[in-house]
Amino acid sequence: MVPLIFDLDGTLVDSAPDIHAGVARLLEEEGIAALPFATVRGFIGGGVPILISRVMRAVGMAEDLHRRADLCARFIARYEHDPGGLTRPYPGVEAALAALDRPLALCTNKPEGPTRALLAQLGWTHRFPVIVGGDTLPARKPDPAPLNHAITQLGGGPVLFVGDSEVDAETATRADVPLLLFTQGYRTTPVTDLPHHAAFDHWDSFGDLIDGLRPA
Repeated sequence: MVPLIFDLDGTLVDSAPDIHAGVARLLEEEGIAALPFATVRGFIGGGVPILISRVMRAVGMAEDLHRRADLCARFIARYEHDPGGLTRPYPGVEAALAALDRPLALCTNKPEGPTRALLAQLGWTHRFPVIVGGDTLPARKPDPAPLNHAITQLGGGPVLFVGDSEVDAETATRADVPLLLFTQGYRTTPVTDLPHHAAFDHWDSFGDLIDGLRPA
């Protein structure tokens, strides 16, 4: 069976409420009003440094590297302590994962510590023996290195990558890996404009989708 590599935020779980809450607390500490939920949701996907850079620009904060590093560290520390307070799996994910009988991995831009903490909260640690987080390597998606690293950890050979965003589509293209696009995640680009091998809009249909695919 062809292994599956999953993105996390916006693909398996909806973490936007937790991320928005974490950003709001950071801004409150800085004496700045919270950004709208939809604004912060649109910043998700590139990893914590990119998230914080986008937040800083949105509130007119000077992008001093030391200040950004401090905000990133505070955000990660808080998120690692309580990664899943508001985060929930998308409907159908639990059943879809339980039905899979093939090697699985995660390739996410969420830092590895919060990723492992969230998996523990969800009871998913055993499902993903291979985890590549946003700080596992020097590079993050859409650089293909994290996805290629996950493939190597799985033993090499063909895989399918499951993601939701522009970042995932670019990563898959650059790694020459077929993308299965979950259309209800954090993308802002029309589905037809993103390169993908197949698309699905609900996890209840995922098993039938992969059963109908030919090995890559």
